Amino acid sequence: MTWLGSLRERRSTAESPTFPLTSQALVDMLVGPKVAGVEVTEKNALGLPAVFRAVSLVSDAIAGLPLHAYRDTPGGGRERLSKQPDIIAKPHPDLTQFEWLELIMVHLLGWGNAYLWKQVDGQGRVVELWPIHPSEVKPGRASDKTKVYQYNGKGWSDREILHIPGIGYDGVVGMSPIRAAATAIGSAIAAEENAASFFASGSMLSGILSTDQKIDTDTADRLKARWKQSNSGLAHAHDIAVLGSGTKFMPISINPVDAQLVESQRWSVGQVARIFGVPPHLLMDTEKSTSWGTGIEQQSIGFVTYTLRPWLIRLEQRLTPLLPPSNRYVKFSVEGLLRGDTKTRYESYAIARQWGWMSPNDILALEDRPPIEGGDTYMAPLNMAPLGSLPDTDTEPDDDEETPDA
Repeated sequence: MTWLGSLRERRSTAESPTFPLTSQALVDMLVGPKVAGVEVTEKNALGLPAVFRAVSLVSDAIAGLPLHAYRDTPGGGRERLSKQPDIIAKPHPDLTQFEWLELIMVHLLGWGNAYLWKQVDGQGRVVELWPIHPSEVKPGRASDKTKVYQYNGKGWSDREILHIPGIGYDGVVGMSPIRAAATAIGSAIAAEENAASFFASGSMLSGILSTDQKIDTDTADRLKARWKQSNSGLAHAHDIAVLGSGTKFMPISINPVDAQLVESQRWSVGQVARIFGVPPHLLMDTEKSTSWGTGIEQQSIGFVTYTLRPWLIRLEQRLTPLLPPSNRYVKFSVEGLLRGDTKTRYESYAIARQWGWMSPNDILALEDRPPIEGGDTYMAPLNMAPLGSLPDTDTEPDDDEETPDA
């Protein structure tokens, strides 16, 4: 496509009523985010090891969580459905539930939006959700304020497309974390490319032979060959070189630390950790300890609470309307990620059981074990009562009270 044709295509895109006319969208359309001479896109950002690790870590952690459907009970509790709806158990004919959730999260973390094409049965019920690449969908608002999507050359509505927006959702489109942090990610990509170019170009000279005499190219080549023959190899290790005719050897020692390559790469890991809310040690950067606690349990709880939980809520609230009737909803189970060591778990279970707010079957469910008969009973401590309400059980006579004769 010529430059003029590209400009015409961009103009037609901007004139489309479904194109979100935000400042960021216009900048991306006209020039695209470019930092340190590098164009930052979702695709090339995933080529950065720290970004790929952060995206895969969050995506896989969420995709590996159990996703269940529940319904509210008349007593104010909840009951897990014995048979999971197909929309949850098998949302796609070719993708497992894990792969389906992982792909959704990759789209959200990279592009800031996930689009799913609704597949319905003869009764109009949504039975499958097919992910669509975010770059192929353009969301917008129609004249009647309804949400519309341009995809595959056609217009679609919320009846056909399920839109799961990411951070910074403005009612039309979510914000791409990678484009929002284009400066940091672009600098990291530029540093990686600079390091690759540095080593690929063979810029690591071991030294320079210089002389105060004027020499031609042939003489320089002979001098270089003689030097390598006399001083290279294990046989000449720690040997003494003899130079004449004013020749001098100046060694050059440039290592990655001196070239600030290691520091720039470590800095980029910290920036990526901030962008995606991942503790640096999970990105294999163990130089500094995390501020979320010193134990693995505290670090895992912080990761679940501050990073995973907002994404889980976003997914739950978008998937729940697909489960009629209205008293049904979906929920991720994060207990597996929040488990401590065996001793800590058993001690917490014992406290919950003794104080009466967990039954044996509640505890077994958290341990992924089947319920037992009679395990739904809740215990209450006998001494739990308001102060002063217990009857006086002191039957011992006072010292000064006379004991009647038998």
